[in-house]
Amino acid sequence: MSDTGIVRDSSVVETRYWHPLTDGRIQCDVCPRACKLREGQRGLCFVRGRLDDRVVLTSYGRSSGFCIDPIEKKPLNHFLPGTPVLSFGTAGCNLACKFCQNWDMSKSRETDTLADAASPEKLAQRAAELGCRSIAFTYNDPVIFMEYAIDTALACHEHNLKAVAVSAGYICDEPRAEFFRHMDAANIDLKAFSENFYHKVTGGHLQPVLDTLKYLKHETNVWFEITTLLIPDENDSDRELEAMCQWLSEELGPDVPLHFSAFHPDYKMTDKAHTPAATLSRARKIALQAGLRYVYTGNVHDRVGGTTHCHSCGEALIARDWYELLEWNLNPAGRCKYCDTACAGVFEAQAGRWGAQRMPVRMLAGR
Repeated sequence: MSDTGIVRDSSVVETRYWHPLTDGRIQCDVCPRACKLREGQRGLCFVRGRLDDRVVLTSYGRSSGFCIDPIEKKPLNHFLPGTPVLSFGTAGCNLACKFCQNWDMSKSRETDTLADAASPEKLAQRAAELGCRSIAFTYNDPVIFMEYAIDTALACHEHNLKAVAVSAGYICDEPRAEFFRHMDAANIDLKAFSENFYHKVTGGHLQPVLDTLKYLKHETNVWFEITTLLIPDENDSDRELEAMCQWLSEELGPDVPLHFSAFHPDYKMTDKAHTPAATLSRARKIALQAGLRYVYTGNVHDRVGGTTHCHSCGEALIARDWYELLEWNLNPAGRCKYCDTACAGVFEAQAGRWGAQRMPVRMLAGR
């Protein structure tokens, strides 16, 4: 928590999930961190804080930048493949990952980071004008700016766009239900399968993330995929990977895609080596042996590990080279054209053609 002070302006909005404590502090109830705030204090996430005896969001309508990406970069390989997504985030985060790959935004404590502004309606309108099929809340975790994300999701649906959350899943039960009620797809970062790792490296806990995964699978219609960043000697042992993949298979079933991504030294983990490609291939093999049907490797050039295969006949359904789609062997119903087996996911009749390009976007008229 910090005492950086909060000045009321158009980006400050009141929130719902908090309650007063007997000692005069107010507890934020959005995530399991349960920050306890005195007047003027901000939570660890930086964007939620106490003002006039209420917890407010201080980043509504403000972003650290907008960019059109391929949807596969989120990463989502089974949700509208080949289509462009308008991506944005804000400052702050409710975890303290020592390996954060977006630390310049997620760990920012400078309001200057939030230089770009756009209302939910403006975001949706601009995304539609640019031919996007969805908007993604990413770069930092949208649960901490959930009011802005939810309003943007509502605007997306008015413009026939989908809403995508890229999240660590570190959120309490009641706000979780409200937040994901408005999302169409998600990628959840499962940082590791060890409470010790979560406590030591992220400053959080494992169980709330597992609860989010089970909630998404069994209580929503949200399409979701999972990403685990493999860090050498931290979360990449055969034993941990086998336990994780077995849990995923038993608790979520075989059809939830899993992405193993390569770590690069950053933020407070510059002493660690890059993840070898062989580690990702080993992890993928373990996951497939555990019964998971769709397992991918990321941040490395691996056409096999980036391609979607039919779990029945083994043929390539969506062949990829990085973010480029090379083959599309699904019929309009999303089934294998070779053996007619259904492929799990959300597909359109034809693949998108956005490719690997990345295009920064200005909101022009702003709010």
